[in-house]
Amino acid sequence: MRRFQYGTALSAACAALLLGGLTGCGGGAEVQSASRGESAQAGAPALAPQDSAGAKARRQPSAQDAAGRTAGKNIASDVTVTAQDRQVIYVGRMTVRAKEVTAAAQKAKQIVGGAGGYLSKEQSSSSDGGEGSAELEFKIPPARYADVLASMGRDLGEQISLNQGTEDVTAQVADVNSRIKSAQQALDSLRTLLKKADTIGNVLEVEREISTREADLESLQAQQKELAGQVSMATLTLTVVGPVTVVTPPSEEPAGFLGGLAKGWSGLVAFVKVALTVVGVLLPWMLILAPVAALIVWLTRRNARRRPAPPARTVPPAGAGEPPQPPAPAQS
Repeated sequence: MRRFQYGTALSAACAALLLGGLTGCGGGAEVQSASRGESAQAGAPALAPQDSAGAKARRQPSAQDAAGRTAGKNIASDVTVTAQDRQVIYVGRMTVRAKEVTAAAQKAKQIVGGAGGYLSKEQSSSSDGGEGSAELEFKIPPARYADVLASMGRDLGEQISLNQGTEDVTAQVADVNSRIKSAQQALDSLRTLLKKADTIGNVLEVEREISTREADLESLQAQQKELAGQVSMATLTLTVVGPVTVVTPPSEEPAGFLGGLAKGWSGLVAFVKVALTVVGVLLPWMLILAPVAALIVWLTRRNARRRPAPPARTVPPAGAGEPPQPPAPAQS
Protein backbone atom coordinates (compact mmCIF):
# COMPACT_ATOMS: atom_id res chain seq x y z
CA MET A 1 0.00 0.00 0.00
CA ARG A 2 2.79 2.33 0.97
CA ARG A 3 4.57 1.36 -2.22
CA PHE A 4 1.51 2.25 -4.28
CA GLN A 5 1.09 5.59 -2.57
CA TYR A 6 4.76 6.29 -2.95
CA GLY A 7 4.62 5.43 -6.65
CA THR A 8 1.54 7.55 -7.15
CA ALA A 9 3.13 10.49 -5.41
CA LEU A 10 6.28 10.01 -7.45
CA SER A 11 4.31 9.89 -10.67
CA ALA A 12 2.38 13.01 -9.71
CA ALA A 13 5.62 14.82 -8.91
CA CYS A 14 7.15 13.82 -12.22
CA ALA A 15 4.06 14.91 -14.08
CA ALA A 16 4.15 18.27 -12.30
CA LEU A 17 7.78 18.70 -13.08
CA LEU A 18 7.18 17.70 -16.67
CA LEU A 19 4.29 20.10 -17.01
CA GLY A 20 6.29 22.90 -15.48
CA GLY A 21 9.22 22.23 -17.83
CA LEU A 22 6.99 22.30 -20.83
CA THR A 23 5.46 25.51 -19.61
CA GLY A 24 8.93 27.01 -19.10
CA CYS A 25 10.06 25.85 -22.45
CA GLY A 26 6.95 27.25 -24.02
CA GLY A 27 7.46 30.52 -22.26
CA GLY A 28 11.08 30.58 -23.31
CA ALA A 29 10.06 29.87 -26.87
CA GLU A 30 7.48 32.58 -26.67
CA VAL A 31 10.04 34.97 -25.23
CA GLN A 32 12.56 34.00 -27.90
CA SER A 33 10.02 34.35 -30.64
CA ALA A 34 8.88 37.64 -29.16
CA SER A 35 12.42 38.88 -28.97
CA ARG A 36 12.94 37.83 -32.52
CA GLY A 37 9.79 39.65 -33.54
CA GLU A 38 10.88 42.77 -31.69
CA SER A 39 14.32 42.60 -33.21
CA ALA A 40 12.76 42.10 -36.61
CA GLN A 41 10.47 45.07 -36.02
CA ALA A 42 13.37 47.10 -34.71
CA GLY A 43 15.73 46.02 -37.48
CA ALA A 44 13.25 46.32 -40.33
CA PRO A 45 14.14 49.93 -41.10
CA ALA A 46 17.84 49.01 -41.08
CA LEU A 47 17.45 45.97 -43.36
CA ALA A 48 15.44 47.84 -45.93
CA PRO A 49 18.37 49.99 -46.99
CA GLN A 50 20.57 46.89 -47.20
CA ASP A 51 18.07 45.19 -49.45
CA SER A 52 17.81 48.32 -51.61
CA ALA A 53 21.61 48.50 -51.75
CA GLY A 54 21.75 44.83 -52.77
CA ALA A 55 19.14 45.44 -55.41
CA LYS A 56 21.15 48.37 -56.68
CA ALA A 57 24.28 46.20 -56.66
CA ARG A 58 22.43 43.52 -58.60
CA ARG A 59 21.21 46.13 -61.05
CA GLN A 60 24.70 47.70 -61.33
CA PRO A 61 26.03 45.49 -64.21
CA SER A 62 23.13 46.43 -66.44
CA ALA A 63 23.70 50.10 -65.61
CA GLN A 64 27.40 49.71 -66.36
CA ASP A 65 26.60 47.95 -69.59
CA ALA A 66 24.28 50.77 -70.51
CA ALA A 67 26.97 53.29 -69.58
CA GLY A 68 29.53 51.33 -71.61
CA ARG A 69 27.23 51.24 -74.58
CA THR A 70 26.58 54.94 -74.21
CA ALA A 71 30.29 55.67 -73.88
CA GLY A 72 31.07 53.49 -76.88
CA LYS A 73 28.37 55.20 -78.86
CA ASN A 74 29.75 58.58 -77.94
CA ILE A 75 33.31 57.52 -78.84
CA ALA A 76 32.20 56.13 -82.18
CA SER A 77 30.15 59.22 -82.90
CA ASP A 78 33.02 61.52 -81.98
CA VAL A 79 35.49 59.77 -84.33
CA THR A 80 35.69 61.52 -87.72
CA VAL A 81 36.75 59.27 -90.57
CA THR A 82 38.98 61.15 -93.00
CA ALA A 83 38.75 59.94 -96.58
CA GLN A 84 42.25 59.26 -97.86
CA ASP A 85 43.19 61.00 -101.06
CA ARG A 86 43.80 58.14 -103.47
CA GLN A 87 46.42 58.50 -106.15
CA VAL A 88 44.98 56.84 -109.28
CA ILE A 89 46.38 56.77 -112.81
CA TYR A 90 43.78 56.68 -115.60
CA VAL A 91 44.73 55.30 -119.02
CA GLY A 92 42.36 54.86 -121.97
CA ARG A 93 42.45 53.97 -125.65
CA MET A 94 39.63 54.75 -128.08
CA THR A 95 39.19 54.00 -131.80
CA VAL A 96 36.70 56.06 -133.79
CA ARG A 97 35.69 55.80 -137.45
CA ALA A 98 35.00 59.21 -139.00
CA LYS A 99 34.09 60.47 -142.44
CA GLU A 100 36.88 63.07 -142.39
CA VAL A 101 39.95 62.10 -140.36
CA THR A 102 41.43 65.59 -140.27
CA ALA A 103 38.17 67.22 -139.18
CA ALA A 104 37.61 64.59 -136.49
CA ALA A 105 41.13 65.06 -135.13
CA GLN A 106 40.61 68.81 -134.98
CA LYS A 107 37.31 68.34 -133.19
CA ALA A 108 38.99 66.06 -130.65
CA LYS A 109 41.61 68.71 -129.94
CA GLN A 110 38.87 71.26 -129.30
CA ILE A 111 37.06 68.91 -126.89
CA VAL A 112 40.23 68.21 -124.91
CA GLY A 113 41.25 71.87 -124.87
CA GLY A 114 37.84 72.87 -123.54
CA ALA A 115 38.25 70.34 -120.71
CA GLY A 116 41.60 71.77 -119.65
CA GLY A 117 43.78 69.14 -121.33
CA TYR A 118 46.36 69.26 -124.07
CA LEU A 119 47.80 67.24 -126.95
CA SER A 120 51.08 65.47 -126.08
CA LYS A 121 51.68 63.37 -129.22
CA GLU A 122 50.27 63.15 -132.74
CA GLN A 123 50.90 60.88 -135.71
CA SER A 124 48.68 61.04 -138.78
CA SER A 125 48.62 59.80 -142.38
CA SER A 126 46.24 60.86 -145.10
CA SER A 127 45.41 59.20 -148.41
CA ASP A 128 42.75 59.39 -151.05
CA GLY A 129 39.78 57.08 -150.88
CA GLY A 130 39.06 57.47 -147.16
CA GLU A 131 41.92 55.28 -145.90
CA GLY A 132 43.61 57.93 -143.74
CA SER A 133 44.24 57.56 -140.03
CA ALA A 134 45.46 59.62 -137.10
CA GLU A 135 46.72 58.69 -133.66
CA LEU A 136 46.61 61.36 -130.97
CA GLU A 137 47.65 61.18 -127.32
CA PHE A 138 45.91 63.56 -124.94
CA LYS A 139 46.47 64.53 -121.31
CA ILE A 140 43.15 65.22 -119.57
CA PRO A 141 42.29 66.26 -115.99
CA PRO A 142 40.85 63.21 -114.18
CA ALA A 143 37.75 65.18 -113.15
CA ARG A 144 36.82 65.72 -116.83
CA TYR A 145 38.06 62.36 -118.13
CA ALA A 146 34.63 60.70 -118.28
CA ASP A 147 33.03 63.73 -119.96
CA VAL A 148 35.72 63.82 -122.63
CA LEU A 149 35.27 60.13 -123.39
CA ALA A 150 31.52 60.58 -123.76
CA SER A 151 31.93 63.61 -126.01
CA MET A 152 34.44 61.90 -128.29
CA GLY A 153 32.37 58.76 -128.64
CA ARG A 154 29.32 60.85 -129.48
CA ASP A 155 30.63 63.75 -131.60
CA LEU A 156 33.58 62.39 -133.60
CA GLY A 157 31.92 59.50 -135.39
CA GLU A 158 31.31 55.79 -134.86
CA GLN A 159 33.06 54.44 -131.79
CA ILE A 160 34.67 51.11 -132.68
CA SER A 161 36.44 50.21 -129.44
CA LEU A 162 37.20 51.65 -126.01
CA ASN A 163 39.68 50.22 -123.52
CA GLN A 164 40.16 51.78 -120.08
CA GLY A 165 42.52 50.98 -117.26
CA THR A 166 43.25 52.35 -113.80
CA GLU A 167 46.17 51.87 -111.42
CA ASP A 168 46.15 52.87 -107.77
CA VAL A 169 49.63 54.15 -106.90
CA THR A 170 48.84 55.59 -103.47
CA ALA A 171 51.24 53.23 -101.70
CA GLN A 172 53.97 53.86 -104.28
CA VAL A 173 53.61 57.63 -103.93
CA ALA A 174 53.75 57.40 -100.14
CA ASP A 175 56.84 55.17 -100.34
CA VAL A 176 58.65 57.56 -102.67
CA ASN A 177 57.79 60.55 -100.48
CA SER A 178 59.03 58.75 -97.38
CA ARG A 179 62.29 57.76 -99.06
CA ILE A 180 62.84 61.33 -100.24
CA LYS A 181 62.35 62.61 -96.72
CA SER A 182 64.79 60.05 -95.32
CA ALA A 183 67.35 60.87 -98.02
CA GLN A 184 67.13 64.59 -97.25
CA GLN A 185 67.62 63.94 -93.53
CA ALA A 186 70.62 61.72 -94.28
CA LEU A 187 72.13 64.44 -96.47
CA ASP A 188 71.68 67.01 -93.72
CA SER A 189 73.45 64.71 -91.27
CA LEU A 190 76.30 64.10 -93.72
CA ARG A 191 76.75 67.82 -94.36
CA THR A 192 76.91 68.40 -90.62
CA LEU A 193 79.46 65.61 -90.32
CA LEU A 194 81.48 67.14 -93.17
CA LYS A 195 81.92 70.34 -91.16
CA LYS A 196 83.36 68.31 -88.29
CA ALA A 197 85.76 66.24 -90.40
CA ASP A 198 89.36 67.00 -89.44
CA THR A 199 91.37 64.87 -91.85
CA ILE A 200 91.54 64.76 -95.63
CA GLY A 201 90.58 61.10 -95.67
CA ASN A 202 87.42 61.73 -93.67
CA VAL A 203 86.53 64.71 -95.84
CA LEU A 204 86.88 62.69 -99.05
CA GLU A 205 84.89 59.77 -97.65
CA VAL A 206 82.04 62.01 -96.50
CA GLU A 207 81.98 63.89 -99.80
CA ARG A 208 81.83 60.60 -101.71
CA GLU A 209 78.89 59.47 -99.58
CA ILE A 210 77.17 62.82 -100.09
CA SER A 211 77.52 62.49 -103.87
CA THR A 212 75.99 59.00 -103.79
CA ARG A 213 73.09 60.15 -101.62
CA GLU A 214 72.45 63.18 -103.83
CA ALA A 215 72.25 60.95 -106.92
CA ASP A 216 69.75 58.69 -105.14
CA LEU A 217 67.74 61.72 -104.06
CA GLU A 218 67.60 63.07 -107.61
CA SER A 219 66.40 59.70 -108.90
CA LEU A 220 63.65 59.60 -106.25
CA GLN A 221 62.61 63.14 -107.07
CA ALA A 222 62.36 62.20 -110.76
CA GLN A 223 60.11 59.26 -109.82
CA GLN A 224 58.01 61.56 -107.68
CA LYS A 225 57.63 64.03 -110.53
CA GLU A 226 56.69 61.29 -113.00
CA LEU A 227 54.07 59.84 -110.66
CA ALA A 228 52.67 63.29 -109.97
CA GLY A 229 52.34 63.94 -113.69
CA GLN A 230 50.61 60.63 -114.34
CA VAL A 231 48.20 61.14 -111.45
CA SER A 232 47.40 64.77 -112.21
CA MET A 233 46.55 64.05 -115.86
CA ALA A 234 44.78 61.04 -117.38
CA THR A 235 46.19 59.66 -120.63
CA LEU A 236 43.88 59.00 -123.58
CA THR A 237 45.12 57.62 -126.90
CA LEU A 238 42.66 58.34 -129.70
CA THR A 239 42.85 56.57 -133.05
CA VAL A 240 40.76 58.06 -135.85
CA VAL A 241 40.36 55.98 -139.03
CA GLY A 242 38.71 56.71 -142.33
CA PRO A 243 35.51 55.15 -143.67
CA VAL A 244 37.24 52.27 -145.51
CA THR A 245 40.26 51.73 -143.27
CA VAL A 246 40.46 48.16 -142.03
CA VAL A 247 40.83 47.96 -138.26
CA THR A 248 42.11 44.68 -136.87
CA PRO A 249 40.79 44.12 -133.36
CA PRO A 250 43.25 42.67 -130.86
CA SER A 251 42.81 38.92 -130.62
CA GLU A 252 43.43 36.91 -127.51
CA GLU A 253 45.86 34.07 -128.07
CA PRO A 254 44.86 30.68 -126.66
CA ALA A 255 46.95 29.24 -123.88
CA GLY A 256 48.52 25.81 -123.60
CA PHE A 257 49.32 23.55 -126.57
CA LEU A 258 47.23 25.51 -129.06
CA GLY A 259 48.86 28.74 -127.98
CA GLY A 260 52.34 27.24 -128.41
CA LEU A 261 51.37 25.81 -131.79
CA ALA A 262 50.07 29.17 -132.95
CA LYS A 263 53.26 30.92 -131.80
CA GLY A 264 55.42 28.29 -133.52
CA TRP A 265 53.52 28.66 -136.77
CA SER A 266 53.80 32.44 -136.55
CA GLY A 267 57.55 32.11 -136.00
CA LEU A 268 57.91 29.79 -138.98
CA VAL A 269 55.95 32.16 -141.21
CA ALA A 270 58.08 35.08 -140.05
CA PHE A 271 61.30 33.12 -140.77
CA VAL A 272 60.12 32.20 -144.28
CA LYS A 273 59.24 35.82 -144.93
CA VAL A 274 62.69 36.95 -143.83
CA ALA A 275 64.41 34.25 -145.90
CA LEU A 276 62.42 35.18 -149.00
CA THR A 277 63.24 38.83 -148.42
CA VAL A 278 66.96 38.04 -148.24
CA VAL A 279 66.73 35.95 -151.42
CA GLY A 280 64.88 38.76 -153.15
CA VAL A 281 67.60 41.23 -152.13
CA LEU A 282 70.45 38.95 -153.30
CA LEU A 283 68.86 37.71 -156.56
CA PRO A 284 69.76 40.79 -158.69
CA TRP A 285 73.35 40.58 -157.49
CA MET A 286 73.46 36.86 -158.22
CA LEU A 287 72.28 37.48 -161.81
CA ILE A 288 75.24 39.81 -162.32
CA LEU A 289 77.90 37.91 -160.40
CA ALA A 290 77.06 34.39 -161.65
CA PRO A 291 78.26 34.93 -165.29
CA VAL A 292 81.43 36.63 -164.03
CA ALA A 293 82.16 33.74 -161.69
CA ALA A 294 81.53 31.20 -164.50
CA LEU A 295 83.92 33.08 -166.85
CA ILE A 296 86.65 33.14 -164.23
CA VAL A 297 86.31 29.38 -163.66
CA TRP A 298 86.44 28.66 -167.44
CA LEU A 299 89.57 30.75 -167.94
CA THR A 300 91.30 29.09 -165.03
CA ARG A 301 90.66 25.63 -166.38
CA ARG A 302 91.76 26.66 -169.90
CA ASN A 303 95.09 27.98 -168.66
CA ALA A 304 95.60 24.81 -166.69
CA ARG A 305 95.21 22.68 -169.84
CA ARG A 306 97.69 24.79 -171.89
CA ARG A 307 100.56 24.48 -169.46
CA PRO A 308 103.33 21.93 -170.60
CA ALA A 309 103.65 18.77 -168.62
CA PRO A 310 106.78 18.50 -166.46
CA PRO A 311 109.54 16.07 -167.79
CA ALA A 312 109.36 12.56 -166.50
CA ARG A 313 112.24 11.31 -164.33
CA THR A 314 114.36 8.41 -165.80
CA VAL A 315 114.70 5.46 -163.48
CA PRO A 316 118.12 3.64 -163.80
CA PRO A 317 118.08 -0.14 -164.42
CA ALA A 318 118.36 -2.44 -161.53
CA GLY A 319 121.94 -2.92 -160.35
CA ALA A 320 123.37 -0.15 -162.51
CA GLY A 321 123.71 2.21 -159.69
CA GLU A 322 125.18 -0.26 -157.16
CA PRO A 323 128.91 0.18 -156.28
CA PRO A 324 131.34 -2.67 -157.31
CA GLN A 325 132.01 -5.30 -154.69
CA PRO A 326 135.68 -5.84 -153.63
CA PRO A 327 137.23 -9.29 -154.49
CA ALA A 328 137.20 -11.88 -151.82
CA PRO A 329 140.56 -12.61 -150.16
CA ALA A 330 142.46 -15.86 -151.22
CA GLN A 331 142.43 -18.75 -148.82
CA SER A 332 145.76 -20.43 -148.00
